Amino acid sequence: MTSLSAPKLREVAEPVVVNAGYDLEELTVSQAGRRSVVRVVVDRDGGIDLDDVADLSRAIGAEFDTADATGEQPYTLEVTSPGVDRPLTEPRHWRRNIGRKVTVDGLTGRIEGVSDDGVTLDLGGERRDLRFADLGPGSIVLEFSR
Repeated sequence: MTSLSAPKLREVAEPVVVNAGYDLEELTVSQAGRRSVVRVVVDRDGGIDLDDVADLSRAIGAEFDTADATGEQPYTLEVTSPGVDRPLTEPRHWRRNIGRKVTVDGLTGRIEGVSDDGVTLDLGGERRDLRFADLGPGSIVLEFSR
């Protein structure tokens, strides 16, 4: 049994995702017994909801079938949003989290603004402009209200 090709599946899925107004953040293929699990991570400004996920799942699955991208191999398609544990590595990741608390390179602050070149953090009253070129990946800090 040959395994499914993530690059080939991405080639088929990406136009569907982009035409629906989303970004294809990640596509992975893993084995679960005799089945493959194709996991497609999508996002967009404003986020996604369950109806969006269901619509995209149907559209991507139909395109996989039409393009014969999976052949006769059984697979499970999972379409999901990135979740809060995704590292912030692209300007769009930072932009989609304006107002949230993050950590990056030993700093913890709230994202106040994002440009093409960098991010402005509020570090407890001190504003700091940081260039993406100088930053490692950021992480969202989960905050719980009491």
